[in-house]
Amino acid sequence: MELKNQTAIITGAGKGIGKAAAITLAKEGVHLGLVARSLSDLQSLQTELTGNYGIRVELAAVDISSRSDVDRELPALADRLGSADILINNAGIAMFGKLAEMDPEEWEQIIRTNLMGTYYVTRAVLPVMLNQSRGSIINIASTAGERGFATGSAYCASKHAVLGLTEALLQEVRKSNIRVTALTPSTVNTELAVNAGLPVGDEDRMMQPEDVAELILAALKLPQRVFIKTAGIWTTNPQ
Repeated sequence: MELKNQTAIITGAGKGIGKAAAITLAKEGVHLGLVARSLSDLQSLQTELTGNYGIRVELAAVDISSRSDVDRELPALADRLGSADILINNAGIAMFGKLAEMDPEEWEQIIRTNLMGTYYVTRAVLPVMLNQSRGSIINIASTAGERGFATGSAYCASKHAVLGLTEALLQEVRKSNIRVTALTPSTVNTELAVNAGLPVGDEDRMMQPEDVAELILAALKLPQRVFIKTAGIWTTNPQ
């Protein structure tokens, strides 16, 4: 499918997978709405993308765990772009600990960001797609949404829920020519993984943000008549 001159909104676009996705789509001529909690993470990327690829790049500082933030900023961002052909729900956080020992506020914060944030952003952008009878939503889930692991109760719960949201929404909107896909990468060599204390291992063998960005691009280029629910990618053993 031709992507040039389409528009894409990407959350968590300042770093990691979101930044890699922004660069990959910019190379395809996609105009971008970049979302992060801080504009400082986005402004240098905006300059780079507009200068190198001649696309329009709009920015929005949004805490996706805040419904009021999302409801105020996301429709306005789509309006500035003129449409919302693609939504990439990438923003997320990770903290780990045994269920009985983890601070309930940390547990809730993961759910508010990873699940509720995905819901809030999708809910804000979906009316644009329904109105134009086209669109593609890609949710960045995780292999943690397919199987649990010790110390990961909150993170696994949030990603399992994102997969359930993806499947349910797909059934709601597929007749409106809107595709909903979840990607389930294993550990990716990002700042989030490092800060969360995950064993990133040998960087030469570790999955990189650019690898996930290429899978995003492949999913978007499928003909619109093709609907996929999940696409998994796993790193080689980094140890």
